[in-house]
Amino acid sequence: MTMQITSKDFRVRKGDLVDLKKWPTMVDPVYRSKEHYHDLLTDHVSRLSVQQQLLYASNRHAVLLVFQAMDAAGKDGAIQHVMSGINPQGCQVFSFKHPSATELQHDFLWRTTRDLPERGRIGIFNRSYYEEVLIVRVHRDILMSEGLPDVPRHDKTLWRHRYRSISNLERHLHANGTRIVKFFLHLSKEEQRKRFLARIDEPEKNWKFSTADVEERKFWDHYMTAYEECLAATSTGHSPWYVVPADDKQNARLIVSQIVLDAFDDLKMSYPKTSEARRRELLMIRKQLEE
Repeated sequence: MTMQITSKDFRVRKGDLVDLKKWPTMVDPVYRSKEHYHDLLTDHVSRLSVQQQLLYASNRHAVLLVFQAMDAAGKDGAIQHVMSGINPQGCQVFSFKHPSATELQHDFLWRTTRDLPERGRIGIFNRSYYEEVLIVRVHRDILMSEGLPDVPRHDKTLWRHRYRSISNLERHLHANGTRIVKFFLHLSKEEQRKRFLARIDEPEKNWKFSTADVEERKFWDHYMTAYEECLAATSTGHSPWYVVPADDKQNARLIVSQIVLDAFDDLKMSYPKTSEARRRELLMIRKQLEE
């Protein structure tokens, strides 16, 4: 099975300006049928499982996958399907909602850094510290509740400071063995409308929908501006952003899984080599067991 997906086609290059109107929300599917999709995804999931075992055994790196998107873009489904073959003991998923009272007493990166993956493990952030330059930018009242000692008069200064803080954190993590891959699931406003209607029409999806989701649609253009500036400012060679067309959920999952596989391949991991002394010890133990 050979997938025609090239990760770099979806990667935001360092220093590029980002105009999301020029990034597609739909591309030609890489699967021919529903059965073909399942075959491709099963192959990817199997290969990811092997890579996870290598990650744990080599114990040299951690991997952090960051998912950001507008509501109904398919973050939960992508995480569920792409990571379905991963050993739960080696992977943790964290979802970050509105900060608690305790979290508001700390700097904006504190609550997420507590949940970073340890070496040998995969961490997944379903929303992340990037909320602090996205939803907080769109809804200024959240910023006012953070108790900052001196909020800059000019918004551009504030966001530039936060972009720098985020980039410095990611540079530090990379230098210490954590590989960060960031996904923006790029959904069209029309497709979001259709998915919201499905959540209303299908009883088993009613729980996913709230009136707040509709209210947020009113700020669509503001969110797109926030995402454009965020992606442009924080996509780097060591912690890149990938803009994944999300109008086709199945295709988006295949693209995400390919990008994750490529990130693992770049680590060039191998199982630890057994020393001669260790080999002699194992042979002695084997002899004892056989006797």
